[in-house]
Amino acid sequence: MKLPKYTLPKDLQIISTDDNQVVTAIQDWHQNDSYNLYTSEQGGLFFTLVLENVVSSGGPEGNVMIDLYEVAGIKGVFLSNKVVDGQVRTYITYNKGRDWQLLQAPARDLQGNTVYCEQPFCSLHLHLHVSENPYTSGNIVSKDSAPGIIIASGVMGPELTSNNVSIFITSDAGNTWREVFEEEYSVLFLNQGGALVAIRHTPLLSFDEGQRWDQYSFTSSPLYVDGVLGEPGEDTLIMTIFGHFSHRSEWQLVKIDFRSFFSHRCQPDDYLTWQLHNEGEVCIMGVKRTFQKLKGSARCVKTRDQQRARDSVPCPCTEADFECDYGFERGTDGSCSPTFWFVPTAASRDCPVTTESYLNRTGYRRALSNNCTVGGGARPGPRRQRCPSSAPRGLQLLTMEQTLVAPLGNNVTLLVFLEEGASATTSITVDFGDGTAVSYANTSSIEDGIRHMYNRVGIYHVSAMARNHLGSDRVTLFLHVSCESPSSFVRLRFSFFLCFILSFFFLSPRLTVCLFALQPVVTLDAGISCSFSREGLHNVVVQASAGNTVHQDQGTVASFRSNVLAFSPYLDELNPGVAEWREDISRVVKTSVIQVTGLQTFPAVLRMYMPSQSELFYLYPRSRPGDTYSPSRFWKHVSR
Repeated sequence: MKLPKYTLPKDLQIISTDDNQVVTAIQDWHQNDSYNLYTSEQGGLFFTLVLENVVSSGGPEGNVMIDLYEVAGIKGVFLSNKVVDGQVRTYITYNKGRDWQLLQAPARDLQGNTVYCEQPFCSLHLHLHVSENPYTSGNIVSKDSAPGIIIASGVMGPELTSNNVSIFITSDAGNTWREVFEEEYSVLFLNQGGALVAIRHTPLLSFDEGQRWDQYSFTSSPLYVDGVLGEPGEDTLIMTIFGHFSHRSEWQLVKIDFRSFFSHRCQPDDYLTWQLHNEGEVCIMGVKRTFQKLKGSARCVKTRDQQRARDSVPCPCTEADFECDYGFERGTDGSCSPTFWFVPTAASRDCPVTTESYLNRTGYRRALSNNCTVGGGARPGPRRQRCPSSAPRGLQLLTMEQTLVAPLGNNVTLLVFLEEGASATTSITVDFGDGTAVSYANTSSIEDGIRHMYNRVGIYHVSAMARNHLGSDRVTLFLHVSCESPSSFVRLRFSFFLCFILSFFFLSPRLTVCLFALQPVVTLDAGISCSFSREGLHNVVVQASAGNTVHQDQGTVASFRSNVLAFSPYLDELNPGVAEWREDISRVVKTSVIQVTGLQTFPAVLRMYMPSQSELFYLYPRSRPGDTYSPSRFWKHVSR
């Protein structure tokens, strides 16, 4: 599973695998009582976030229950309870999670009084637990045979509570709601959704989707209903109710035949047409969908051979039909842009393991089950492209411990990295310097490193070569194999920032000489600290002497100027505290500095700390003829 980079799951629950798409709920590393919802593309590999902080609770037998309800009868409509600023609120989506919105509270209550409930401070919130008891209706119910009708218990206000719960119903798939009972009832579908039965003590029957209820007495005394037994199928007109007259009485079973309430078999004139919409928008999931439902005045029986008519007319694709692809997130303007950790210009990691192509992501993908037709508003989806062809460049060879000394008789793990030119046609050859060499067909075969064991003490010339039809690159290192670890080493280090390291290993040190700008410093210490009085480039020469053997190296060291950057404390709410996260944030900051200053490239190092704080070390390039950009002006822009 390809989850967003910093999704670190503690738990994972599979919600659905319909339509070749996986819907999963993941509890991330920083969550306790909530989950995030993710959906995949066709194939179930790349996952994108669709809703955060969905309420979870413990169910029977220790299972986890996620507050997500798929509305029956209409594809793509879901209800979910989400935690927002410590409050639980109910949201609905009509396009399988691309967009979510609060539920509009009824305009009037059950007594006809005006309800003052304005979003986002007040809305309708529903309990979404489906009953696992086959004899009770649960908190919410909908049926394939009655598209658009949803019956649920809930409250109106700023958040979902368990106090003053009422029963609400919608006939248009959640656009408008009505309060039908001020206390909880068991509401059941009768006659394939052509009628509704509400049961508490006395059954109530409605033929107009809950607008009006008629009472029906079937026992001489009120019966406390414990459950309802129905015949198989949704077209049954007979129900068996079981309950008790008092807490001490035995169970009573009463069979009710509702056939006397229906006068004839349904005819075409008994139906009306209803069109699905979302606040007036009729193109949902790429199509216009119309349904047929019974008129409120109809008292007819729907039989099994009568199928309700459904018409679907495709719409031209618009931006609303596309969701953000893997590695992208939706901005306030509705467009999809790369997340801070995703670099679209980088070649896919699939290149080394596939033949010659990778999936080039444009940021958009059409939602599965969306049937819009390609039009002027269509977004380009992911395309399979050939892997970039280039010669190997930037080959690196180092040990797993990042040292040049290895103990005798132990496995040495060598790591090989290639900046450019990694493809299925690139081969890697590693020569261990002891007469052993191995070759690999592509770089993916050595991602975990190459293990080798040396049998003799000595200094080995280890080399690696990367080659394809466009060129080659080679790198070498000298590996010291000894019976024990080296006793000392020389390291060049500066007091305020580690800019450059030169290390030499030897068994019997006698004398170490370090030269700073032709000013020699003699020391036997393991390291030397030095502070430069000015920023810029400095030439450094290092000599290491052991007996008659002298090793010398030289290099250019950059003396940087430091600038401390501060961040909002909210940045750490999703900070997993791993090195990769700090590296990605550093890249974002450096990119922003380039945009602010107008410079295309500049040498800079950014160190990130936790809690989020950073130091930006910048070496201004040497002035060139006509260059009017000064360091002071640069820092002025950075501060801004």
